[in-house]
This record gives sequence, C-alpha cells and structure tokens, in this order.
Amino acid sequence: MPTSQPDASRSSEDRTTPDDLLHARTGTEVSPEDLVLASGKDITPQSLEWARRKLAAEGPAALDKLLP
Repeated sequence: MPTSQPDASRSSEDRTTPDDLLHARTGTEVSPEDLVLASGKDITPQSLEWARRKLAAEGPAALDKLLP
C-alpha cells in the first residue's frame, strides 16, 4: 500500500501562510485604542489605561502578539 504524502499532493494555495507574512501593520504608530480593539475589549478608561501600560512595556509588538 503506498504511503500518503499530504504535502506533496496539496497545492501551494492550501499551505499555511508563514507568520511573518500575516502581520500587516502599515508602519504607523499603534494607539491604545488599536490595542484595545484588537484584544476584543470595549474602549473604557480602564481598558485604555491597560493598553497604555502594555504599549509602554512592549511597544508596537504588543499589537502583533494579539493578532493572528
């Protein structure tokens, strides 16, 4: 019985996109509002303060960590 080779039989469109190609930040500054919305939270004074602290600690990479 032949051994299946799933990668060899799949088209290139079916393969997983590498992580470095998934992030589409345009180079603009990440705002606290962007971070709150990406986290799925409502924009409140508390969530904006959380986002400010997270941005201060992690920089724009904080947004990349939340997005797939």
